[in-house]
Amino acid sequence: MKVEQESFVFTDNDKPFIKGTHLVTIFHNEQNLYSVVRIRVKDTNVSYDEKEAVITGYFPALHEEEIYTFYGKMKEHPRFGLQFNVDNFKRELPESKDGIIAYLSGSMFKGIGKKTAELIVDKLGEKAISKILANPSVLDEIPKLSGEKAKELYDTLAANQGLEEIMISLSGLGFGPQLSMKIYQVYKQDTISIIESNPYQLVETIEGIGFAKADEIGQSLGLGGSHPSRIKAAILYILDRFCMQEGHTYLEAEPLLLAVKELLEKNQKVEITFDMITEQMVQLSEEGKLIGEEKKFYIPSLYFSEKGIVTNLKRIMSQEGYEEQFPESEFLLELGKLEERIGMEYAEEQKDAIFKALHSPMLLLTGGPGTGKTTVIKGIVELYSELHGVSLNPKDYDKDHPYPFVLAAPTGRAAKRMKESTGLPAVTIHRLLGWNGSDVQRSEDNPIQGRLLIVDEMSMVDIWLANQLFKCIPNDMQVILVGDEDQLPSVGPGQVLKDLLNSAVIPVTRLESIFRQEDGSSIIQLAHFIKKGELPTDIRQPKKDRSFFACQTNQVADVIRQVVMNARKKGFAARDIQVLAPMYRGSAGIDALNVLLQEILNDNHARKKRELTFGDVIYRVGDKVLQLVNQPENGIYNGDMGEIIAIIYAKENEDKVDQIHVSFDGIETKYTRQELNQLTHAYCCSIHKSQGSEFPIVILPIVKSYHRMLRRNLIYTAITRSKQFLILCGEEEAMRYGVSKSGEEERMTTLLEKLKEGFIGSIPASEQERPSIVSDGQGGEGDEPSLPDMNDELTYEERLFATDPMIGMENVTPYDFMTSG
Repeated sequence: MKVEQESFVFTDNDKPFIKGTHLVTIFHNEQNLYSVVRIRVKDTNVSYDEKEAVITGYFPALHEEEIYTFYGKMKEHPRFGLQFNVDNFKRELPESKDGIIAYLSGSMFKGIGKKTAELIVDKLGEKAISKILANPSVLDEIPKLSGEKAKELYDTLAANQGLEEIMISLSGLGFGPQLSMKIYQVYKQDTISIIESNPYQLVETIEGIGFAKADEIGQSLGLGGSHPSRIKAAILYILDRFCMQEGHTYLEAEPLLLAVKELLEKNQKVEITFDMITEQMVQLSEEGKLIGEEKKFYIPSLYFSEKGIVTNLKRIMSQEGYEEQFPESEFLLELGKLEERIGMEYAEEQKDAIFKALHSPMLLLTGGPGTGKTTVIKGIVELYSELHGVSLNPKDYDKDHPYPFVLAAPTGRAAKRMKESTGLPAVTIHRLLGWNGSDVQRSEDNPIQGRLLIVDEMSMVDIWLANQLFKCIPNDMQVILVGDEDQLPSVGPGQVLKDLLNSAVIPVTRLESIFRQEDGSSIIQLAHFIKKGELPTDIRQPKKDRSFFACQTNQVADVIRQVVMNARKKGFAARDIQVLAPMYRGSAGIDALNVLLQEILNDNHARKKRELTFGDVIYRVGDKVLQLVNQPENGIYNGDMGEIIAIIYAKENEDKVDQIHVSFDGIETKYTRQELNQLTHAYCCSIHKSQGSEFPIVILPIVKSYHRMLRRNLIYTAITRSKQFLILCGEEEAMRYGVSKSGEEERMTTLLEKLKEGFIGSIPASEQERPSIVSDGQGGEGDEPSLPDMNDELTYEERLFATDPMIGMENVTPYDFMTSG
């Protein structure tokens, strides 16, 4: 192969192209249309003399034996060699009589056989295709061609020809191939007309397009300045970004107006008045795209979710008869029998929790690690079974007599932990609601079946999921909501658990005594220090279950390597070891650490394992992987961890496609190449993704380069994932900074005030007087949330990040703390 190495030489001044016949599609992703194809080269202006070429880019499935011209540039892939990366392309329509007949009778045009194609060419000549595109009525002259088939033929021609023109037009507007395909998938043939009439629609409908890009197009089309569409787009952009990125459910009028005005006037010689903005806010409200209430403005789905939660909690809490159904004497008698049977005595606060749960339509149970939440859950279930005379054995029930105990959690791993700790069936909330990816099967008219519902890890439940859940709870079902209020809030908007706890409308039991101390767990002690915003003075001193290794960012990978290798020598499996990090980029980020950990935990040197490359990622049999999207039809959800158990190559199966088989706790799922964007390596994962899970060994780097992400509940959540051993590595100053940082991420929601307003007159006096341990959300000096940074620029927040600490590892061997004895 003769290729210029420094720069490719072109035979003319045109843009580099390769023209050729499609031979085979190596890879095609139906979701984002990323494709890798091989073509037979017919012509090119690139200095390239091979007969075939590999083409990569974003375009729809190509048809065999058709001729395409691809525009782009040659690149040398470090693993796969020379590839031609495409910016845009066009299909070369046939011009000869035989070529047109073959084209029209091909598989793309259903119902058009060779005879019909010959009739079309005989009647319209060698310019048949261009004539049809210019005037589809010419097909009326073709005998035996029905109106329906004629329309389908024209639509197919127009769609394929139109796509190429649209891609070229979008490229001219500055959109890359990937984003261009995403836009086309939404707007189809109307893409250009929609963009030209109102490019600001892109902000609302296309994920990945911000206001700045839409505004650039709008300015070029004369729609800038104070154009109503521009102002509307800015309003929705600010509100969406504020809620989705910061987790809030509304934005107050004044900061919204200021942020919109700043965005619209930025780098523009234009004055936007508040009257102009409020006029468009009124228009958006009339269109149902914005809801305003008492100077607060909401995305409609968030507003109605808060309202829905209040409505359904009132309905559930209005049920009567629970307080009197079991006298205290009967409760204490059965509790005593249970304690004797299981050989333990419940503490007073645990007894109180069990009693409240059995005598209330709903209970909130909260507490940190080691406070006995699982023990209380088991006690509630056992006593409910005894007092109500219902069996705990699922085999005693059938479809006509549903199992009375319903246990659920937000993630598959949390549900699995719940099942293991209670010995009872547990499912994800999504599965419980019958979620199929777009809507739920359960509803007010088709509620959850059962008598007692227990939901764990409520801190992970966002405002949307909570609304769906409460909507589907029947009137006669008792409900226990369990969670740790000091953990990270949900990824999605809202802080449901915190608002419920602070509302005083539902009975609450806070478990505060630490019971899991018989083994002297320093991890639990550390967690409770962090809850109070403190670090113990002995944070650097090795304990039997935790250790701290001081190092800088560029040394984190080496420390983790040593710790993991020693763990393997001591017999720990890859699934036992979990590295957690708050950021993806950088040498101490999730992406880089996953590459390192795969080589340590599942290398391919000693014995050759099957592997498959997807982009820059190598998947190998035995790899620990993480699911990134929900697959409700397979019972697999975002955040589930699994292991690759088999790789089957295309030549080895009937479908002729490469396959990866993954086991998620016994649920085996198959992925083709097109579906591998649903997976990533899980040797290291984000702290958010680890919620609801526990691991024998947790390795947690904390360094200054993470500074923007560091905060108390993030660190608290990470360390409470550890069951046996916790290894901290990094900079003590960074950890102290993160532990001290609390309250800055407080979320703005109105669920709390809606609950208090909705339950006026129905809150017991004892509950009304209960002191609150979290902000009441009513605001005050210093409570105003900061707006998202419109420039996305990182800023250093503390002077401590200007100085590096001492390394301090000279005389310490990683993993010494794990020695037995």
